[in-house]
Parts: sequence; C-alpha cells; structure tokens
Amino acid sequence: MSGLRVVQVGAGAMGLAWLRTLTASPDVEVVGVADLDVARAEQAVRSVGGGAEVSASLGALLAATRPDAVVNVTVPEAHTEVSVEALFAGVPVLCEKPAAPTLAEALVQAAAAQASGRLLMISQSRRYYAALAAYRERIAALGPPGLLTTGFYRAPRFGGFRAEMPQPLLVDMAIHAFDAARYLLGTEPVSVVCESWNPSWSWYRGDASATATFRFDGGARYVYSGSWCADGLETSWNGEWRAVGAGGSATWDGVDRVTSSLDGAADVPPGAGEEIAGALAEFVAALRTGVEPSGSIARNLGSLAMVEAAVRSAESGAARVELADLLERAYRDALALTVRREVRERLASWGTAAPARAPAGTD
Repeated sequence: MSGLRVVQVGAGAMGLAWLRTLTASPDVEVVGVADLDVARAEQAVRSVGGGAEVSASLGALLAATRPDAVVNVTVPEAHTEVSVEALFAGVPVLCEKPAAPTLAEALVQAAAAQASGRLLMISQSRRYYAALAAYRERIAALGPPGLLTTGFYRAPRFGGFRAEMPQPLLVDMAIHAFDAARYLLGTEPVSVVCESWNPSWSWYRGDASATATFRFDGGARYVYSGSWCADGLETSWNGEWRAVGAGGSATWDGVDRVTSSLDGAADVPPGAGEEIAGALAEFVAALRTGVEPSGSIARNLGSLAMVEAAVRSAESGAARVELADLLERAYRDALALTVRREVRERLASWGTAAPARAPAGTD
C-alpha cells in the first residue's frame, strides 16, 4: 500500500521533530511544508534530505500537492485556523496538542470535523508508551481503582514563553498526565479542586507548582502534584505513578519499570512506535481502517477540559469546579465565536456540549 501524501504546517523546533518522524516513516510521503517563514521551512526540508514543496500558504500547497493528510505543528493559537482550513478542503488532520488555547475553540474544531466529515486527531504523544499500556493492564488486574496519583518534579530552565506564562505547569505540561489518567482509569472526570503557587526561588513568572484532586465517574480520585522548579531527585518526564485498588497497588516510574503487588516488577521494553511516532501510526491506521482513534478531537476534549478546570479552580482560590458546568460554559462561548456557517450550524444542532462527553478511549 502506498504511503499517505502529507503536508506539514509549521517548521519550528517541534515541526522539525515531526518532519524527521514523517520522513522516517514508510507509511507517509511528505509532499509539502508550509510556514510563514519560508526560509525556515526550506532549511527544515533540506535538513531531512527531502524534496517537498515549500510555501507560506497552506491553501497553495493543498492545491498544488493534493495531499491525503495535513500535520498541524503550528503554535496553539493557530491550530483552529489551520485545522479548519484543511478539514473543509477535504483533508484529515493530525494536530499537535493542545487542540486549542481554550475549550471553546476546541469545541469549534469538533464541530468542524463533524461538519466536514473529516478526521481531526490530536497527538497526545505520551499515550503511546509500551510501559503505560502495561501499567494499565496491571491496574485492571487490581479491580476498579479508588485512587490514582502522579508526582511530577523537574527543574527545566526553558526561558522564552514558558517563563512568562501565568500557569506554565498546568497549561503546558499537566495535560500529558491528565490525558494518561483518563486512559488508565477508563472513565471521565467529574470535578476538580486545584491550588497553584510559585515558590520563592522559582525562575518562572507564573505558578510553577500545583496540586489537583479530580473526582472521576465511579468515585475514583486522581491526585496530581507537580513542580517545574524542583531541583534534585527529579522524576521522569512522565512523573511517578501509583494506583490503589481492592486487589492491591501498582506503580510506574514513568520510564520502563512497572510494579504490581500481585505479580512483582517488570521492565517493559519500548514499543515499535512511541511518542509522536505512535500518534502518527494510530492516525495512519485510522485513515486506512475507518476506526476512530483514541485521540480524535471529540475524545480528546476531556483532557483539555481537565486543564481548563484545574486552572479555573486554582485562579478562584481552590474552589471546586464541576466539569459539566465548565463544558456548558465553553459551549456557549463557542457559539459566540466568529466561525464558518457550517460550523455554527453544527454547533447549534448539538444544543449542549454533549460531544465533549465522548469516552476517554480504550484503544
């Protein structure tokens, strides 16, 4: 079977990582790269030894190359515009996380995917670790968990926009853990109480530390504790995990060691495709089989909702936030945005934020 013809939008640092992954994949052929900085796009194409067409305009590349898919690696503020343009050109999209800066914009994207009849998948790249899948199996063997925890402690000195964000940890990083929690528990969050703060020694302008307690359907609690200014004894980039159920406990070190009180410890070797390569593989499989991927926009909305709810709770002095209320508010906000007629009609037809209540995904 021939490879999918792909146009990538965005050629920055993450764009270059995606371009390398796409070029290395036997399942795709990169036929175009769009970036407002054409010289940067040309350099990115040269760096991977490719011959893709380059343009500042996605529309021009869509017309010239007639691709089978678009990979959207622009900044989050541009995700909606780029993805909607591609979807209504009849082209499915694989988009970097987060889907959008706000839940309302993500709902617009979900409506656009429905109205256009094309797949929009969000790359939650940290779902694709073989060790995470093995950990999920260990948790299931314990019976329904009552408690799931993540401890995330690192001290990166990024500089740039992260150093200036009001909520750098919750907005830029915690979505990975929140999405993994939905995957591991297999249910949806109901409410959250979150507190965030900035330690006196922090090199961030915004809150670099946070704790959040989510209540999930069925009564399980998910507790996230993290800091981005925690020098020494750092966790992995996936954090350290513990699940507690009636049958015992299970832990994951965030790398390869999975331990269960039922059957001991095991080191899980990496899978054939992890991180963004895993997201790409699921996207290609979805296009070829028609099976909805775990990262489809409708199924990803719950992870973004967790972030927005945690931020809202933290900024209101740790008040409890009900996710159903948050989703309905985001739905009203989405209806007030300036969008295409087809998108507005699809949003109005919902009458509620119900598409955001899609299951977390068990694929």
